[in-house]
Amino acid sequence: MTFVQVIDCKTSKVDELNRLMDSWIRATEGKRTATHSIVGRDRADATHVVEIVEFPSYEEAMKNSQLPETDRIFQEMVAACDQAPTFTDLEVLRDEQLNKIVVRAFFEEVANKRNFDAQDALCTPDYQEHTSSMPPYDLGLEQSKAANREILPALEPVTTIESLIEEGDLVSARFSYKGRHVGTFLGMEPTGREFSATGQATFRCQNGRIAESWWNIDDLGLLRQLGAVQA
Repeated sequence: MTFVQVIDCKTSKVDELNRLMDSWIRATEGKRTATHSIVGRDRADATHVVEIVEFPSYEEAMKNSQLPETDRIFQEMVAACDQAPTFTDLEVLRDEQLNKIVVRAFFEEVANKRNFDAQDALCTPDYQEHTSSMPPYDLGLEQSKAANREILPALEPVTTIESLIEEGDLVSARFSYKGRHVGTFLGMEPTGREFSATGQATFRCQNGRIAESWWNIDDLGLLRQLGAVQA
């Protein structure tokens, strides 16, 4: 279970704390078990600084605290504080990166269930889609829905999300899909051939919806499997 430690301190030496944090990062390369760190300053009190550190588990956090480098720099951090810092240890009950939720819903509802009108709720009205597979390569919401209505029933793909990574307002998806050519696709009559392919897409989210997307799919591999291109 993910474990989070919150370090709360009062200091007039914020720059010194930042320097110590940089030193700790360098000193613990290849050793530390911490996976994420956020340092924030109270807008109402410039001397109130909070650090939030994430670990895979409590046990991994204890390994991190036992590193000589951690202990040394912690003692320097205490010296830079106006009073002794306090610690709050938290077992994470929920960890939801909310933009991932809407991206998962896009794959499930649109790609797998063929619920094309779901894009109206999942995407912003000015949604833009950039893809090398569909000339003119830059599609608006209605163009994207029309393209999906044409392509997805013709190929009957079942998509599997292999990984999702979220940073800020961007979500990167690595996915695979399998299907069968049962309808007209890019002017090709149905071949009945089965295929499998992979792809990657990056989504920019805004206010809980998808505002923009960039798609990179193995089109050449797909066309080879359908017999449209010779190896």
